[in-house]
Amino acid sequence: MVSFLVPDKNGKLTDINVGFDSIEKYVQAKDQCYGAVVGRYAGRIAGGKFSIDGINYQLDVNNVINAIHGGNTGFQTRVWDANQIDERTIEFAYTSMDGEGNYPGEFKIKVVYALTDEDELKIDFEYSSDKKTIANIINHNFWNLNGEGSGTVNKHLLQIFTDKFNAINEACIPTEIVSVKNTPFDFTSLSSIGKRINETDEQLKNGTGYDHTFAFAKGVSKTPELVALAVGDISGIAMKLYTTEPGTHFYTGNFMQGLHTFKCGAKDDARTAFCLETQHYPNSPNNPSAPSTINPHCSYPDISRRCC
Repeated sequence: MVSFLVPDKNGKLTDINVGFDSIEKYVQAKDQCYGAVVGRYAGRIAGGKFSIDGINYQLDVNNVINAIHGGNTGFQTRVWDANQIDERTIEFAYTSMDGEGNYPGEFKIKVVYALTDEDELKIDFEYSSDKKTIANIINHNFWNLNGEGSGTVNKHLLQIFTDKFNAINEACIPTEIVSVKNTPFDFTSLSSIGKRINETDEQLKNGTGYDHTFAFAKGVSKTPELVALAVGDISGIAMKLYTTEPGTHFYTGNFMQGLHTFKCGAKDDARTAFCLETQHYPNSPNNPSAPSTINPHCSYPDISRRCC
């Protein structure tokens, strides 16, 4: 996704999805996840290692000692086939060959973006594999609800409808699910994103800010459920996030470094956008207690994420 225009509290169309004005800038960006579909496995996998049925796999390592976002051949670096179904619906498809990024199985994925009469942006993911493999597919839009180039998102208001999150170690690998109570991670009521982001806290230090997956009690649901609400403090634009997934990864653009120029001419400085990536948990293939991310040799149940 390159842009997303919605009216603010005064009816002014505002582009809330930050991005670039050319394909070249997306390809050459240090972070190629802007607006992308990320896979085959979004998030970090410790050491890039996992096993299925006693078979060990070693993925591309592209995050110090870990694999992240599918490695060097992640879906965000691939060319997809496109089919515009109607004026408000477009479908993208891609086939990842057996062994791409050292993942097992020929993996077919289809992603459908649709606009609805209920002011929704609906994103549906469907995929299957001819071998058992792991999969964690996400949309990686970077949002600024005051509009691209309007400054930091620190004063945005955020509510995440859960009291649990994945604590991480120094390598940003989840270690355990813990309570948000009495921590800077308590977004159970509307709170500004930057209110506690600079507090002395081990988890904020490990993530260089918020770079954590929140866990929902609903687990994997058959239909999308409301999991988060974000509001632009200046624009009044509110975004509700619905998902079937068991978690959402909250990222505050900690590693944005002003190296790229947005469509509007502003730089992508630190924390000028945030992400809410609906997904399974990072490193789940190595965590038996986490919801399984193994994609069996059959069609995977539909996974839907909805944001409006």
